[in-house]
Order: sequence, then structure tokens, then C-alpha cells
Amino acid sequence: MPVERWSTAQVLAVAPDPAAARAARSVGGAAKWSASGLTDEVLWGLCKGSGKNPYQVCVDLSGPAYRCSCPSRKFPCKHALGLLLLWAESGAGDAEAPDWVVEWQDGRAKRAARANEPRTATPADPAAAAKRVEQRAARVTAGLDELRRWLDDQVDQGLAGAEQAGADPFEAVAARLVDAQAPTVAGTLRRVGRTAGIGAHWADRLLGELGLIRLLVTAHDRLDTLPDDLAATVRSRVGYPVATDDVLATPPVRDRWQVLGQVDSADDKITTRRIWLRGADSGRFALVLAFAAPGQTFPADLVPGTEVDADLCFYPGSPPLRALVATRHGAPVSLAAPTGAVDVRAALAAYAAGLAADPWRESVPVLLAGVVPTREGRLVDRAGEALPLAPGHDQPWWLLAGAGGQPVDLAAELGPAGLRPLAAWSQGCYLPATAGSPVGPDGHAAELPTELLSAALVGTARRPWDGAMAVAGRPLDAGGEGPAGVLEAAAVALTYRRAGRTPSTGHGRVPAAPAESTPPLPAATAVRLRTLLTDGGAPGGSQIQQELLAEWLRLADRHGGLVPTDTLPALLDVGRRHRALRPLLSRLGGRRGRWLAGLRSEWGYLFDEALDLTVPAGQGGGDDWETGTTGERLAYLTRLRARDPHAGRELLAAGFAAESAPDRARFVEALEVGLSPADDTFLEGVLDDRRKEVRQAAVALLRQLTESGLRRRMTERATAAVRLDASGRTLTVDPPRECDPAMRRDGVDPQPPRGTGAAAWLLEEVLAGTPLATWTAAFARTPAEVVALTAADDWGPALRRGWARAAVEERAGDWADALVAGARPTGRQSRNALPETLLWQLYEVLPAERLGTMVADALRTDPGRANRLLGMLSQDWSPELSGAVADAIGVWARTEGRNSWYLAEVCRIAGTSATPGLTDRFHRLTEELTGEGVDPSRVRAVGQLAAVLAFRSEMHKEFS
Repeated sequence: MPVERWSTAQVLAVAPDPAAARAARSVGGAAKWSASGLTDEVLWGLCKGSGKNPYQVCVDLSGPAYRCSCPSRKFPCKHALGLLLLWAESGAGDAEAPDWVVEWQDGRAKRAARANEPRTATPADPAAAAKRVEQRAARVTAGLDELRRWLDDQVDQGLAGAEQAGADPFEAVAARLVDAQAPTVAGTLRRVGRTAGIGAHWADRLLGELGLIRLLVTAHDRLDTLPDDLAATVRSRVGYPVATDDVLATPPVRDRWQVLGQVDSADDKITTRRIWLRGADSGRFALVLAFAAPGQTFPADLVPGTEVDADLCFYPGSPPLRALVATRHGAPVSLAAPTGAVDVRAALAAYAAGLAADPWRESVPVLLAGVVPTREGRLVDRAGEALPLAPGHDQPWWLLAGAGGQPVDLAAELGPAGLRPLAAWSQGCYLPATAGSPVGPDGHAAELPTELLSAALVGTARRPWDGAMAVAGRPLDAGGEGPAGVLEAAAVALTYRRAGRTPSTGHGRVPAAPAESTPPLPAATAVRLRTLLTDGGAPGGSQIQQELLAEWLRLADRHGGLVPTDTLPALLDVGRRHRALRPLLSRLGGRRGRWLAGLRSEWGYLFDEALDLTVPAGQGGGDDWETGTTGERLAYLTRLRARDPHAGRELLAAGFAAESAPDRARFVEALEVGLSPADDTFLEGVLDDRRKEVRQAAVALLRQLTESGLRRRMTERATAAVRLDASGRTLTVDPPRECDPAMRRDGVDPQPPRGTGAAAWLLEEVLAGTPLATWTAAFARTPAEVVALTAADDWGPALRRGWARAAVEERAGDWADALVAGARPTGRQSRNALPETLLWQLYEVLPAERLGTMVADALRTDPGRANRLLGMLSQDWSPELSGAVADAIGVWARTEGRNSWYLAEVCRIAGTSATPGLTDRFHRLTEELTGEGVDPSRVRAVGQLAAVLAFRSEMHKEFS
């Protein structure tokens, strides 16, 4: 029977830590694997590394078990995880398994056979074992007696003093409990002590927890009279060990165990992983615990989102929940949807039953059927009954993005604060829950009666306690007086309140997201995107990673398709910080992205971006213009202009005056699609708009129309101000003396910048709005010859600034070339120099071959200028420019001295701009520099450049 492929979520769930998951994404692309295959239940591959030989990677999917020839101490390592990602997204190759794979398979089979052989156990000394048990019980009893007296003293003296004392008294008592061999209750006491004086309801939390501890001590005193399962629970809460062999000796429960999810929690330098399972046939839950010290990794033998046929042996308890996996019967398979999901009311009944059986339980596992989130942080079932999500988990963007507001089956831990999600299943897809956000101590709500809390804070020595108490308006006879009675009453009241929780009603579900009409992007590209959205997921640091993400988005936009829904929350957060990426995100996020943006105000910027510009205008619907958001109306207008420019202009003109100023400006900018002289009349009218940004949008379009009225007026002003004298070699200048209303209407700014005279500024403004062809026609000269003309009365700098601005606006490469050449100072002569900002804008307009020549020249003579030129170039360098930069890097890397900083900077720039085809060249250069003994810092810079180019090369291949 063929092995069922895992999902990406299942692969990432077995990562030992977030760092391993990030690293795995970098080797999850097909370009990293020279060969791969699937033999029986063993997945294998050869991964290219930094060395000469590839890493040999194997994964036994029936375990799963892992093997890799890399030196990593993590288990599984990034290469094993990367192989699983490759298999999950693209499948495995069909190559025949090499000898090292077969040898590993055989070795595992032999070890498994030896493990199943019967063993001859060494007989234990029953008398000695009984004596050890008796001695431990005596020590535990003595320790709990001391704990009882200490608890009573705290309430007798008043808990108010704990606010000042803090956790130290609790730590001291916990240490004595450890000596008394009661480690579990000692850990509970430490955790409780850390809440003393912290948060608004610290006293409520403290009294409730101390009451449960006091109840545990009382239960331990009565161990002999308790039912066996409850006695086992009490012993486990105190800290009595249960041998693994004893658990495995109990009758196993075979079932198809559905792995619902896992939660990691750190406490006292130990990380605990809780893995929840549910039997498909038995319907019982099981909890498998794993522990790891700092630097260690968890075993990855249970994969969330899968189903495994196995025998489980349960620890004793009330009810038995914790279990060990005794025997597996085959490899895990993907779980399309769990069985046995229930509604909210049934989940609360299970929660109440769990607390009744074990009042010290923090939470119980639940599997909810058909729930939908609300805007208020709740989950509503089909009957309209709701449960709150726990603080820190009450904004489930992972669920909203993945399911789109459709009903899901959801696995969670239900505790006093609400639901802590583990995972959800939507239309056959497994959606793992993301880690919740940190919650401060004020997230706790009061749970105990005020009269009980008051007595505990003041102290029973000052305010005696008679045992009378009411919970939720009902008298509750908790029995007992004095400090012991207060603690017993706290335990009873807390359990009573929690077990009596009822569902809330009247909460509206979020509306379902609209269906998509655009297909998703290829699966391999999705893996790369998730890598780029993970901190440290790409080489080169955060700045380069951001540039790589922007390049990925551009490639995806050209390819066409939608990003995976699970990446939408992270991408929308990226758009909050980077405005330039918002148009791409609007198109790639599709309707699901805009739906999500409507649920969170911080993502509302997406509604200002056009969506689905490729949809024919007739399919967009007139409702988009009448009732749509700004982005939808903008998209509709743009599509209509592309099909019928006249109809688009008339539609805008009909209600233009009623639009808001920001919308008027954006809609005017949209007229650039299909712009023609027929738009001149409408745009002329817009020049009289009361808002500056609207007028500026119209000016920008009118300047693109060579025959527009604005262009003619600016040409008249310019030719009246600048003339060629009779000699034909000198320009005479008579600039405007004031900015009249007509000039202001045409976009001339009357306010000069600091350091510029009013007349020179007006001359510059007029020239910037005049077509450059005016001067070549009027003077019968080429752009270079016009720029070379001498200007009388020192008006030359103003003329060149005006022409430069016009060249930038018109993207006139010939004028830019002439102005740049004329702006280079020679010796002390800098009269022709242009402002730095304007000069660099001209560089961007230069023809690619001209700029490439300038860069190549600067690389040989002026590294600082070369770096500045490279930094302002577009990301996609030509092969010729990339080769010139590669030549320079090879020289700079071998030249000791002041080029160190320039080398690192040019390597950083080239990583995201040079053609990825140079990857192998820079890998070879790195090896050569290492062999030549070059400074390691220089080798690192070149090596990082090679890594970034390799990353980009794989990214480009995935889109092709």
C-alpha cells in the first residue's frame, strides 16, 4: 500500500524548534536535492551542502525515524525536514535507492527484531522494594503535613502580606517538599507563588490555587479510602513516580489514534510537550507527554494531523488520560477530518465531568464540531452557543485565514479562561494553530466569592470564618471553620464555578469569505514564501530577507495566482510597514485577503488598492462602482478605461464633485490608463479643484500629453524666458518675476526652497513643465549641444536644474546623458554641478548600456561612487553589469586595505540585484579565497553573496 504524503503543516509540526523549521525551508526546494526517492516506507535524498559531497538523508515514515550524514545535533535536522517538505509539496523522485539507504533499512529491522526478543529479567528483592516504598511514603506524608500547617498559617495571618513577601516563602516551602520527595506539588507551589502580588486579581488566583493544594493534601491523608483511580490521580499530583514498565504491563488499547495537536510549555528549565490524541473507534482522549532540557529536542514520533494505528497503554488516573505508545501497526496516514466532534454544550459537559473526576485538572481536551469565530473572540456552534477563546488566543487570524469563516472541526484545550486551540480541519485541510500572544497577569478574571476573599486577605485570626458562603447566588455548604475551612471553601467554590459554566448566546458569526476565481500559486513557491515570512528564513539578514520577499511578490505577480491563505496574516502585517508592496498584496491576496482586511482595522489599507485588474470590465459589475470600496471602484474604473477610455472618463465626470478629495486624486490618476488628448478638457477642469493633491494629479497627466493646453502654456512661458542670442552661442534669460494665478493653476510652486532665489526657482519650475523637444526644435541642436550652450548672467545652473527635472519626468535618456556628462566637475570648476538628489535621479534615466559603462569605470577607480551607483539601480541587473561587478568583487576581495567596507556593501547590493546565473561563479570564488588564505571577513561577504544568489536562483526556478 503506498505511503500517503504528509502536508506541510505536518512536516513543520515535527521540527524540534522554530530555528530548525526556518532552516528547513531553506533546503526544501527541489534545486537543493540532486536525487531523491521513496522506497517502501523510507524517504531518502541527497542534499547539496557547502562541502564537496552531498548529505545523505533518510526518513523512515513508519516511525518516523531520521538519519542524516550532517554533523547537526538536532533531531530531526534541517536536511531531514527539508526532504519531508520537498516530498510534501512536490513529491519524491523515482531514483533507485542506493546502498546506504538499504543498509539503514536493514539495520533498523534487525534492531527492531532484537528489541522484540524476550528478555530475562533479574528478580527484584520484594522486601527491599517494599521498604523503599514505605520510606518514601513516610517522607511525603511528613512533607505534606508541614505544607498543611504552612497553608493554614498563611490564611490565619492573612494573604495580604503575600503582596510584599512575594515568591520567596513559597520557594522555601517548595524546596522542603522536593527534599520530601513530593516534586510535583512542589512545582505547583512554586508556580502559584510567582502570582503573589502580580496583576489586578492576584489574591483571587492565589487563594484558589492554595485551596486546591490544601484539597490535595487532604486527599493524600485519605488515600486508603479513595477509589483506586482517584487515588492514582492524587499520587500523580503529589509526585509519586510510575514506572514505565508498569504502564506498559497494563492491557493495551488498540485504536486508530488521531493526533489532534500539540502544545509546548516551558517551566523550571524543562520544556514539556503535550500531544493530544483521540481514538477513532473508542472515542477516548489520550495525552502523550515528552520532556526536553535546554538544547535537547523532542522525539518526533507523533505527527499532528495524522492518524496512526497503535496500541496505547494508559497511566492510572481519574480518568486515565496520560498514555505511552506501546506498539505501532504501520505508518501514519493523513487525517482529513477527526471523528467524534461535539457541540459547545456537550464540550462543557465533558469539562464539568473532567473537573468532577480530577478537580486539580487545568484543562480538558475537547473536539468541537462546526464552529465559526466571532468578532469578539468566541467560537459559535451551529446551535448559536458560544465559548470564549482564552486570552492570547482570542484573535485567531490563522483560523480565519485558513477557513475563511466556514464552519470547522476544532481541537482545543478547554480551561477556566476559555479555549486554547490546537488545530482545525477545514474542507479536508489540517490547520495547525499558531502560538498565542503573551498575556499579562491582568488577563485573569475573579472567580471566588468576595466574602471568602476578604476573610483570606485579612486573616481568620482577625476575621473568623464560619463556613457560610454563596456562589452564583446559591448557598454552598463547604463545611469547616478557621483557615482550613477557608481553603476548603475556596477549592469547592472554584471547582463549582468552573464546572457550572454555561455557553453564551447572541454572538454573530463572521461572514464567510467570498469564493476565489483565481487559482493558487504553485506549491513549491508557497514553501519559499513561508520561508521568507519566517524570521531568519533567508540568508543575509533581515534587510536582505525583506528585499527577497519583495522580489518574490513581483515574481508571483508576473506569474499570476494567489498566495496560500495561511500566509495572509503575515503578509498583511508586512503591508502595514511597507507601502510599496500594498498593490502586489492586494492582487496576490485575492478576495480572501480583502475579507481578512475587513476584520481588522490595521489591514484596512488594502481597500484603497485596486483588485482584479485583469477581470474584463463586463464581469466586474456596475455595483463595484456604485457601492464598492475605494479599491473596487478604482479597479472598475481602470478596467473600463482599458476597454473604453471615453466611457470611463464620462463615468468619473458624472459624479466627480461628490467624491472625497483622496478618492478624486486616485481616480484622476487612474485616467493614465487610456490617456489621450480627448481627456484634456476634463483634466483642465480638474486644475480648478479646491484640493492641491487633486490638482497635482491632473498636472501630472497633462504633462504627459504633448499637445495639452497646459503644455502649450508652459512652452509659451519658457520660450519667452529663454532665447538664443544673435551669435547662436549664448542663451539670454528673462525669467518670470512673479507667480501669477495662471501659473499656480498650471502647477507652478510659488515657494522656492531655501538657498534658491525666487526668479531662479520660477524659471526652473517653468522649464520642468516644458517638453524638452521644445529646445531641440527651437535651437536646431542636439540635447548635448543645447546643454553645452553658455547662459548669460549666471542663469546656467537654474536652466540645467529645470532641464534635468524635465528629463527625469519624461525619462529622456539622451538629455540625462548630456546633463550628467556636463555636470561632472573638473578641478575646481563646479558651476555645472547639479544637486546630488537630482543627479542620482538622472542616473536612473540613463540608458542601461551607458549606466553600465559608468559603473564599470567607477568600479575600477572610485569604489564609493560605484556602490552609490549600484545602490540606485533597479534590482534586475543585466548579465554584462553583473559580470563587471563580479570581476570587481574578485579584485577587491584579494586587495587588503580600505576596500573592506566597500566589498561588504557591494556584495550586499549584488545579492539581490545581480543575475542569479552567477551563483556557481561566486561559490567557486568563495572556495578560491578560502584556499588563498584571504581575510575570513572578506570570504564571509562573498560567501553570503553566493548564498543569496543561490536562494534567488531556486526561487526563480520555482516560478518557471
